Amino acid sequence: MLRLEKRPNPSQFWNYATPVVAVLLTMVAGGILFWVLGKNPFEAIKLIFWDPLFSEQFAAYSRPQLLIKAGPLILIAVGLAIGFRAGIWNIGAEGQYIIGALCAAQMALWFYPAEQWIISPQFIPLPEFIIRGEWIVFPLMILAGAFGGWLWAMIPAVLKTRFNTNEILVSLLLVYVAEKILAAAATGFMRNPEGSGFPGSRNIFNYNAASNQELIANSGLHWGVVAAFIAVIFAYVLLHRHLLGFHVQLAGQAPRAAKFAGVAPARLVLLCLGISGLMAGLAGMFEVAGPARLITIDFNSGYGFTAIIVAFLGRLHPIGIVLAGLLLALTYIGGELAQFMLNLPSAAIQVFQGMLLFFLLALDVLSNYRLRLMRPAPVTAPAPKPSTESV
Repeated sequence: MLRLEKRPNPSQFWNYATPVVAVLLTMVAGGILFWVLGKNPFEAIKLIFWDPLFSEQFAAYSRPQLLIKAGPLILIAVGLAIGFRAGIWNIGAEGQYIIGALCAAQMALWFYPAEQWIISPQFIPLPEFIIRGEWIVFPLMILAGAFGGWLWAMIPAVLKTRFNTNEILVSLLLVYVAEKILAAAATGFMRNPEGSGFPGSRNIFNYNAASNQELIANSGLHWGVVAAFIAVIFAYVLLHRHLLGFHVQLAGQAPRAAKFAGVAPARLVLLCLGISGLMAGLAGMFEVAGPARLITIDFNSGYGFTAIIVAFLGRLHPIGIVLAGLLLALTYIGGELAQFMLNLPSAAIQVFQGMLLFFLLALDVLSNYRLRLMRPAPVTAPAPKPSTESV
């Protein structure tokens, strides 16, 4: 008989080994899934994990895409991890990502195209883009995207602190509200007037002042990736070198002790949800100004939900989130290759990513419990009852 026995202390070995074992089990289970679908499982796994990085046929395109896909995942996951460590569950990062992108795109479209509207060029020996004022558009987009994500996250935060609502449900339901706003923007108030009636905004990437272009050609490195790594450094310092990080971890591990330590629960909810919403909004801003290029009905690609997997796969640690973000980005790229080369349905790739979270959460039990092989107790015959008959 197998029995779960609680460990006196959490196992450090399984704490770090769980993500690796979860990835291996996901490959095995995913291979079985692909085999059931009539595909060669070894070829499918090779296309997802190996060919995007090492195949001469695909690597030239796939390697830059690795940073492009990983940037928003890491940025969103870092913000979520701060809240998760405090026991504050923001499941609606996808909605905050959408609203941040909408706010940033609207800011860019207000200045589209930028004529000479800031500085008079007379007697000022400045570059043309500064004279025209275009230098201010991208910073304003960053502020607008961050504010949009923060504002959308404040809705569940305020409802949580004022009316004790469940932030999981509220933040999740707000995703669907954000998707409706996205559809209304793409088909209505942000639709390209020169787009012949097709849904979608103007191409923001064509507007140089608002475009998030690669910093190094053919590398995939853009300002969104830079922001993601800055966020990783910020989160590491906050969680491991700052009093606020101590309060965050204390609130998640021992809520009652946190109150005695002077932690204000309402303030912590507002702060953690605000940070995660701000980072999700920034991810949306950098995405719409770069890889996505414009607002469309299907602009959101599930980054907000996938970032939850990234946060847990990285053990809510900033460095682990970087590695997990690169791994999940690889599944995005490899999944696209598998769909194209093997004609796999997109739902199969989503199931493959979901398996990773399932195995990760299932194996987390081993961090706090150990499996014991127990021998069943021998069955003995009951002792005879003393006779009550008289002789």
